[in-house]
Amino acid sequence: MKVISGIFRGRNLDGFNIEGTRPTMDRVKESLFAIIQGYIKDSIVLDLFSGSGNLGIEALSEGAKYAYLVDKNIKCVKIIKKNINNLNINNVKVICLDYKKALYSINKKLDLIFLDPPYNTNYIKESIDLIVKLNLLSNRGLIICESDDLNKIIYPNSLKKIKEKKYGDKYIVLLEKNMC
Repeated sequence: MKVISGIFRGRNLDGFNIEGTRPTMDRVKESLFAIIQGYIKDSIVLDLFSGSGNLGIEALSEGAKYAYLVDKNIKCVKIIKKNINNLNINNVKVICLDYKKALYSINKKLDLIFLDPPYNTNYIKESIDLIVKLNLLSNRGLIICESDDLNKIIYPNSLKKIKEKKYGDKYIVLLEKNMC
């Protein structure tokens, strides 16, 4: 697994083999980051089910101002810390908490929120509901959801889908605030 572009382009990331995780494939990541390119510069990023930190680190490499990398698995957190230390990244906070507790602990407006939880859960809906309740998404922000089932990407009327794309057996859905 590598950083696709930006200042850390070509650098290797550990964590592709952590049991219970499913890293976003490089071709999917490349396509996703091409889609969200206009949102990245100077953004505050949350990678809520971070695994190796892959998506958050990619956003930092491409110009994000700050990232929160969250995972409750201590093995994942150790890999995330190893990756950010190897790249000498300082504008990041690694959080080892359950996703709900982590959302309550973040007291900032977020511009990019990556949601790629375990597929056999309803964590996308629960995460989105809590993000909306806590008003964590900035007015220009995006929630990027990855799932194997579009029916698991459930969101309230305060959000709208702006993009949906299928990559093999997974779907990426981009949501933003519904300003109407």
